Amino acid sequence: MNEPAIRLSKLVKVFGETRAVDGLDLEVPAGAVYGVLGPNGAGKTTAVRMIATLLRPDGGEATVFGHDVVREADAVRSRVSLTGQYASVDEEMTGAENLILLSRLLGHRKPAARDRAAELLEAFGLTDAAGRQVKTYSGGMRRRLDIAASILSTPDLLVLDEPTTGLDPRSRNQVWDIVRVVVAHGTTVLLTTQYLEEADRLASRIAVIDHGRLIAEGTPGELKSSVGAGSVHVRLREAADRPEAERLLAEALDAPVHLEADPVALTARIGDGRDEVAAAQASAALARLAGAGIVVDDFSLGQPSLDEVFLALTDHPATEEAAA
Repeated sequence: MNEPAIRLSKLVKVFGETRAVDGLDLEVPAGAVYGVLGPNGAGKTTAVRMIATLLRPDGGEATVFGHDVVREADAVRSRVSLTGQYASVDEEMTGAENLILLSRLLGHRKPAARDRAAELLEAFGLTDAAGRQVKTYSGGMRRRLDIAASILSTPDLLVLDEPTTGLDPRSRNQVWDIVRVVVAHGTTVLLTTQYLEEADRLASRIAVIDHGRLIAEGTPGELKSSVGAGSVHVRLREAADRPEAERLLAEALDAPVHLEADPVALTARIGDGRDEVAAAQASAALARLAGAGIVVDDFSLGQPSLDEVFLALTDHPATEEAAA
């Protein structure tokens, strides 16, 4: 059996009276992207810092490729690279100077350091900005430079702690492309994020944590299936019909109905795990609306989103702000 990249067993970290990580069990397979979802304050960053040997656990065990993070910290550090939530490069230096300096600190001779910096700057689309001070970079450019710095020496495990927080959609997509390339070259990626779409796009398996505990784990498809066969999405012709449509849908589907920001849109999760039952319930719901004279402009029955999964598991949305 292959050694997992990360294994956490009953991991605990306490700050004062707060148990930031509370008996966390997790096993991350090697060679893919593993996503960790949770709101602010869920314990994601604290767990990451223990995996990277930056914090000492108060209980339980954590190993990286079989090496204990406390007893064999040096061995762990030799195989892990961490990119935190904020840019860690020197803003007064240029992009090229940052990468060359870090490469030299890793033991590369000056010509090799320059070559590696140029290679990564080109790969990450930063060649034109190589001679500019980092303080002139956009947020997306800084994140790309941060990740480039993390793979100057190719790590076995790259930990990305909310790498796209605050980025615009284009920059976020660029970071996603970089992550895919890194994994294709054999690196395992542990990705913590609040963006459920990000985990859905990148991760082969996902752990959902809340209040420092693991509450669900599996592939994106398994997590979606765990909360029902699907979701009914309805758009009405008239916004004035929505209160009555909400009542009729709730009766027909025997499920809570969510009112979307769009004043003519409603969504309801169908709880039965069988596709044929979900389809029958949806058909009955449409018939009830038609019978009441409510015109439906658009209707779809689809798999639940990860947002709906998180809401079903935790009773609050994944983007909810929690106490630090």
